[in-house]
Amino acid sequence: MMKRRMAAWAAAIALGSSAVATQAQSLTEIKISYQPALYWALPFYVAEQKGWYGELGLKPVFSTFPAGVPQIAASASKSWDVGGAGSVPATLGAVRYNLLTIGITNDESYGNALLATAKTAEGFMKNPASIKGQTIVLTANSTGDYAVQSCLAKWGLKKSDVTVKSMGQAEIISAMSSGNADLGGLWAPNTYTMEEKAGAKQICSGQDAGAAVPGALMVRADYAKEQPQNVAKFLAVYLRAWKWLNAHQAEGIAMMKKFYEQGGVTISEASMKKEFDTRPTYDLAGQLKIMKRPAGGASEVDGWFTKIGAFMQANGTFPEAPAASKFITDEYMRMVDSDPKLKEFANRAN
Repeated sequence: MMKRRMAAWAAAIALGSSAVATQAQSLTEIKISYQPALYWALPFYVAEQKGWYGELGLKPVFSTFPAGVPQIAASASKSWDVGGAGSVPATLGAVRYNLLTIGITNDESYGNALLATAKTAEGFMKNPASIKGQTIVLTANSTGDYAVQSCLAKWGLKKSDVTVKSMGQAEIISAMSSGNADLGGLWAPNTYTMEEKAGAKQICSGQDAGAAVPGALMVRADYAKEQPQNVAKFLAVYLRAWKWLNAHQAEGIAMMKKFYEQGGVTISEASMKKEFDTRPTYDLAGQLKIMKRPAGGASEVDGWFTKIGAFMQANGTFPEAPAASKFITDEYMRMVDSDPKLKEFANRAN
């Protein structure tokens, strides 16, 4: 009798293992790229922890990059299918690597800014003209670069009025913390790190300068053509994660703490809450609204990216900025909206 029971248990375990294996095999791999410890990338982590990709038949394989430029360059080898980045690298990716922008991660106009060290901030804030002749360290061809140049323009200064040195965000933090640089272009949460750890002050953000700085959801054009349904599923998962995060902020901040720490960033809970409070996100209806093009006209998103393209052209990044309509598309958001299952999934807050 005992032997028969043991045999039955073994058979049940084998059957269960077989079912799990079959389920795993039925999931479709999708390669997702992002930059670690960033607010807009948090939904990728949350969705993976909650198992939401699997609910739509996807198996995410993640790759991370320190900044947008190396990230978009990696798309040439098809090392990733979809992902998120700043609007500046997304525009560059459209020109060089045939990347499409298929949604907006968040409005990070406040989160991209010019910071000054504690000893110099008050002087620069009282007299912005005194920034003329100074050196600013920033990450070239980034949203931080765009915010800094927008701030200079607000003060009647040009890029040629300052000396710009390009370096990675970690190098900027090191340079400013050690007193080797007084002014730096940073994006959150690096801005909070500088404020909390080194007493630096944010003296102007993209928002202060009237520059819209959106984050972009991207896809390789060839992948989108081959796997449009997977692209729509990816968007539905991302949108659901924001719905959940905005409805469960306390739990979301706890997950953010773990996610940021994994990326080597430790900031206070107050700064994490500031991320939620200062960086608007868009649900499905919101995405469709800002991406909708009136007959013969441009969408709100088109307008944002047109200005970013002009900034990049002025920087000499490319001879002619790409038309926003050539690489920004709401096709896959509309696929989510027209599919009852995906639409319901994207709008779930639990």
